[in-house]
Amino acid sequence: MSISTRLSALAASVALLTAFTAPAASAGPEPAPAGGPSSQSGPSVNLATNPGFELPAPNLADWGAVPGWSCTGGPAEAAVTIGAAHSGTSALTVTPANADSTGECAQTVAVQPDTTYTASAWVRGAFVHLGATGTGRDVAPAWTETTGGGWQQLTTRFTTGPSAHSVRLYVHGWYQQGPFSVDDVRVDGPAPAPAMAAGSVPTSDKVVFFTVDDGWQRTPEAEKFIADHRLPITAFPLPMPAGTDPGFFQRVTTVPGSSIQDHSVSHTDLTTLPQTQQQVEICDARDAVTRLFGTAPAVFRSPYFAWNADTLRAAANCGIRTVLTADADFSWGASNIWHPGTLQPGDVVLMHWTDTLATDLQRALAAADAAGLKPAGLADYLR
Repeated sequence: MSISTRLSALAASVALLTAFTAPAASAGPEPAPAGGPSSQSGPSVNLATNPGFELPAPNLADWGAVPGWSCTGGPAEAAVTIGAAHSGTSALTVTPANADSTGECAQTVAVQPDTTYTASAWVRGAFVHLGATGTGRDVAPAWTETTGGGWQQLTTRFTTGPSAHSVRLYVHGWYQQGPFSVDDVRVDGPAPAPAMAAGSVPTSDKVVFFTVDDGWQRTPEAEKFIADHRLPITAFPLPMPAGTDPGFFQRVTTVPGSSIQDHSVSHTDLTTLPQTQQQVEICDARDAVTRLFGTAPAVFRSPYFAWNADTLRAAANCGIRTVLTADADFSWGASNIWHPGTLQPGDVVLMHWTDTLATDLQRALAAADAAGLKPAGLADYLR
């Protein structure tokens, strides 16, 4: 597209935004729906992931990734820079790579329905925008024509619709307007209720749930066993093996009831991390699963079964409803049931994607048969 066309588009955008917002740095509050928000609860907290761009990238994350954020231009455009931050030591700096890029960076934020939130960010540059989509009652973004070389705060407010459980928060510049920087992002409002921790699924149905973690060793024997026995599998792959061979995980989860869920980015003991870093681990893995397989996970398997109260809050802030452990381990030739007797209805069985998985599945299936149980789809029971 030509420079003149881009400038015309810029002028049209400015005119449109001016019709909805004051040409200052913030958009006015959106009126609440009739009767006011109906389910607002809890103290106001900042729900943004890595809001100050201070957190290190987890081990095994994509090189050049900005933890907690997805940038359309990738590391070629967006980078965490040290120095000249609004606060702290780091800020996000985006340099659009070409005339067709606005340099957008975004993240998914879990929210409560029918609730008012305030989004804000400190920005530096020309025609920088801050907004949220998927709210159910979208409003125009906050924007600034120029910050005059310094930092300026953008603020916008939105009220979620009755079915909104997440929104997409975004920042971007404009075509051919040069680099911009972002720091100290906030989405202030009530947090979702903490996720529930579970090692089994309450049910009287005679079912058991097969879960398989990690993903480093993917064998045709395991794939064939799953297909031949029509086993619903809940897979918890790490982003790196999932991204290396997404077709494998799609094939082994084709049986109805199967699903692909969240297992963190780097397989770190999350209890050694503060909530802010736990949130990056869970949210970035969620984003990888969603990008690769098209469905956002709702279940999180904490590495080593290690979790604490911060894990439950961080998981909820990533849209996760259940933090799942297990009642039995059939990995690597084991047959461990962590309660008296045989497998029971609702038990969750742990296995791993290893070179023994085919025989592990065979042994787990035999144990289920002996207890009069059938493998079932975990996602169907945790809705």
